[in-house]
Amino acid sequence: MTNSAPEPQNWRVEGATGPFEIVVGLEVHAQVTANAKLFSGAATAFGAEPNSQVSLVDAAMPGMLPVLNGECVRQAVRTGLALGAQIHKWSRFDRKNYFYADLPQGYQISQLYHPIVGEGSLTVELDDGATRTIGIERIHLEQDAGKSVHDLNPTMSYVDLNRSGCALMEIVSKPDIRSPAEAGAYVAALRQLLRYVGSCDGNMDEGSMRADVNVSVRRPGEPFGTRTETKNVNSVRFIMAAVEIEAKRQVGIIEAGGTIVQETRLFDPGTGTTRSMRSKEDAHDYRYFPDPDLLPVEFDDAFVAECRDSLPELPVAKRARYETALGLTPYLAAVLTAEKDTAAWFEALVAATGAPQAEIAARAANWVTSDLFGALKKLGLEIAQSPVTVAAGAELLALQADGTLSGPLAKQVFEIMLETGEMPGAIVEARGLRQVTDTGAIDAAIAGIIAANADKVAQYKAGKEALFGFFVGQTMKAMAGKANPAAVNERLKAALA
Repeated sequence: MTNSAPEPQNWRVEGATGPFEIVVGLEVHAQVTANAKLFSGAATAFGAEPNSQVSLVDAAMPGMLPVLNGECVRQAVRTGLALGAQIHKWSRFDRKNYFYADLPQGYQISQLYHPIVGEGSLTVELDDGATRTIGIERIHLEQDAGKSVHDLNPTMSYVDLNRSGCALMEIVSKPDIRSPAEAGAYVAALRQLLRYVGSCDGNMDEGSMRADVNVSVRRPGEPFGTRTETKNVNSVRFIMAAVEIEAKRQVGIIEAGGTIVQETRLFDPGTGTTRSMRSKEDAHDYRYFPDPDLLPVEFDDAFVAECRDSLPELPVAKRARYETALGLTPYLAAVLTAEKDTAAWFEALVAATGAPQAEIAARAANWVTSDLFGALKKLGLEIAQSPVTVAAGAELLALQADGTLSGPLAKQVFEIMLETGEMPGAIVEARGLRQVTDTGAIDAAIAGIIAANADKVAQYKAGKEALFGFFVGQTMKAMAGKANPAAVNERLKAALA
């Protein structure tokens, strides 16, 4: 792959005998957003009672045949298009013969030889501003297994088949990742993209997005080493940790004269280690063959075009538009586009103000990322749950823009909005919080402050200019914080001169 920036220098693990390079490939399993499973009509909602969302197909009852869910196909194609990947208008499902204790049919229906999506790529940005393009090898559809529960009984394991048969997109990267930071950035960017597209909710804590982490090490310039696969890592932080821990473990083995064994491992976040699970099988060990119960998947150009037309503005394009058309800083553009819901709320806010976008966008962006985000964090709410509506936020910004509210008064009104849900205009009128711009009233307050602080006036005139802030504070206090700050500054300078 071609790098769009110089390669980061933290790719290497320094061993006792010299540097090693990390090589990482990720297999991300993303549960497809759909109301039914890949081959049955059973529901897919998270958190249901165990074994309450299991059809006869999911339970592998005799004579039950799979029926492909077309929405899952559509979502996989949309995801491939968002990644600029090849779309295969002919694909096929295979049986992967392997014993899963929580997959009753005794095999997994997947796509090995003819996946629905081919090669694509994803460009990620690292913390230092450098970008890297990570190749996508393929995306294939497959059914998920159920869940084995081992801690409810000392002598038995329980099986929950609710997840069995749920549609997964397995998004397989090329071995282009060279550091824990790149692995984290890749998964975070992929999660953002999937959530924008709407093909996966990206809730890693619920298991709807998880990664198998393939790691190997090599001396710089040498061929790829033997890789291990760390299964089902379900957070960006843990993925980064698994890469680092496994790379260091392999370096230690090699430097001690040992040999890396191709195997499947598990990551234990409690101990910060990986441990062996089983030897890693090759494709022929699974005895793949075309599933005889399913016809090949075929669709035409019109279907691909419909999928492409259904895509929203993607995060990279949206971020660029915020910087160019709205004049936002790269930081604000990145924060506001990080989540689709945030970007939608922000754009609705800008539109609701009725002001030209170029004029209001920066003020609206600063208010959302500081005041609103701060309040939501304290309340433990997402932006979609905001107690302040878009209309109320727009009215608050308008009251600041027309001079009705100063910055401090706007913050005071906002706190009341959070508590009561009232509109800002009503709060201003009911509580008399309108900003005072009458210079006569301001001059009267200033005269009283000067008369009461003759000693400080003398010190100020003698050169102690820092006292100007004292006079500003006293004037604002005398006017209950309602005076226009600019007018206070202007009239104070004149009075003290």
